[in-house]
Amino acid sequence: MQIYEFFPEDSSRENLIKVQHMVAKRAIIKDDFKNIRFIAAADQAFLDKLIISGIILLDFHSLEIIERVFSIQPVSFPYISTFLSFREGPAIVNAFKKLKTRHDILLIDGAGINHPHNAGLATHVGVALDLPTIGITKTILCGKGVEPTNVGEASPLVHTDRTVGWLLKSRQKSKPIVIAPGHRVSLDSSISIVKSCLGGHKLPEPARLAHEYANMCKNEQTT
Repeated sequence: MQIYEFFPEDSSRENLIKVQHMVAKRAIIKDDFKNIRFIAAADQAFLDKLIISGIILLDFHSLEIIERVFSIQPVSFPYISTFLSFREGPAIVNAFKKLKTRHDILLIDGAGINHPHNAGLATHVGVALDLPTIGITKTILCGKGVEPTNVGEASPLVHTDRTVGWLLKSRQKSKPIVIAPGHRVSLDSSISIVKSCLGGHKLPEPARLAHEYANMCKNEQTT
C-alpha cells in the first residue's frame, strides 16, 4: 500500500474507521526486530495552525543523542479523540523521512493497540512505515488495570478481555504511564524496552528528550 492510503483525503467517520480496522488487521504484535542499537522517539507540538513533529535518535545503551530531525506542516485534521493518527501521523512520517541513521525501535507519544479499534497513533505509524513501534501515553484511552505502587513495577492493561498494554510506575509521586505495543513489538518487549530507558523522570529518556525537542522547535518559530 502507498503511504497516503493510511491518511486518506476522505475524512468521513465511516472511512476513517475502515482505515483503522485495516491498520489493526496488519499490526504485528510480536517481536520482529534485531538487537537494538539505536532507539528513536517522536513527539508533537502545536503552534497556531501548525504541527511540529520532533524525532530524537539515541544510542540504546548509552542514551547519547545521535541525531535530531523535525518537520513543520499545517494542521489538516481536527482534534477528535481516537482519531489522532490522522491529525499527527503525517507529520511524524515527514519527520521520520529526514533521519539519516537507521533505528531499531521508535517510541511515539500516543496509543498503540490500547485503542478502541486497536489502531492508536503508534500502531498506525508503525504499520504505515512498517517500523517496530511502542506507544507511550500519560492517560488511559481504553481498558482497565491495577495501578502499580512501586517505581519500576508494571501491571497489565486489559480491554475487552485482552491485554493491550501496561501501567508502569516510572517515578514516585507520579501517576503511572501507559505503555503498549504499536507494531512489530510484543507486549513483553514493549515494557522491558521502556523500563531500560527510565532515567528518573516520568517519561523514559527518549520520549522525554523528544518532548523537549519538539517544544524547542516550536519556541524557535516564535522568535
